[in-house]
Amino acid sequence: MKDDATGDTPHRKVTLADVAAAAGVSLATASKALNNQPRVSDSTRARVAEIARRLDYAPNTFAQSLATGKTNSIGIITSDLVGRWSTPILIGAEDELGNTSNTVLLSNARGDTLLERNSLDFLISHNVDGILVAGQETNPRAPLPHPAQVPLVYAYAPSEDPEDCSVTSDNVQAGRMAVEHLLSCGKRKIAIIGGSDTFTASFDRLRGSMGALHEANLEPAGPVRFNEWSEAWGRAATRLLIDQRIDFDGVVCQNDQIARGCLDTLRQEGLAVPRDVAVIGHDDWQVLTLDSLPPLTSIANQTEEIGHIAARRLLDAIQGRPHHGVEYVPCRLVQRESTLPLR
Repeated sequence: MKDDATGDTPHRKVTLADVAAAAGVSLATASKALNNQPRVSDSTRARVAEIARRLDYAPNTFAQSLATGKTNSIGIITSDLVGRWSTPILIGAEDELGNTSNTVLLSNARGDTLLERNSLDFLISHNVDGILVAGQETNPRAPLPHPAQVPLVYAYAPSEDPEDCSVTSDNVQAGRMAVEHLLSCGKRKIAIIGGSDTFTASFDRLRGSMGALHEANLEPAGPVRFNEWSEAWGRAATRLLIDQRIDFDGVVCQNDQIARGCLDTLRQEGLAVPRDVAVIGHDDWQVLTLDSLPPLTSIANQTEEIGHIAARRLLDAIQGRPHHGVEYVPCRLVQRESTLPLR
């Protein structure tokens, strides 16, 4: 039939039956091949996929959802106001979910408990297959009540419920790594400047650092003090070490702001970094680490990898293979000139 205005044949949407006919397979086999189901040979799967691409076949997602009970949509709730931690988590999660053709619905609860509950209700009302909750800190958090048929995975801020699935960074390993790196640089009189004592990360990082020191038959140089995650505290704590005449040749700072403050005070005192004192931070916040004098060695939390893993765990749960407990992702050392000269 011709279109009166153009004389062209109207475009008819390609169906799965068209793909099956062109590939010389049954409708059921074509469906299995395109939906990654078993009992289809690799060669048949590849041939069906190639023909589907060539014919520009677009699956009917509504029909698929009716047939499978799945909407291929995932909800993500974040409470990070500035995106410093959640953005790489979301990038990792979306990369993983995009590989499986899942649509992502994002909701920002802005750190508000009521908004978080409302976001949860909104996503469930839209029949998402699962929900990823991305936290803004690694303190354990209260679990969210949700229907059993909608799996949840917690990223960065782990759930307090051991039956839930949580993925976060390994702060104990990070604290150990910081000391081991300074030891490898020939430092033996290592001070530790803590962050806020309201964060479990401070104590986890300290536990790892103390373990590494004790294995080397060492104690920290001077007392370990906690205060806040700030450059001002880094300057003040380093000033205390100097004024109290504590002999130190390395400093583990529990975040990069503290380390920047530490570097400021060392420079004011005429101490060369890293020759006289080596300094290592944590979080690898490149706004700080790359512009420090000298550039700051730090430990990265691998938040993008946390996003990848959390998304994979959520997809497993959607497929009926739930994970339980907290999975700790190793951190990564990023070496710069504050611990070893690189040129």
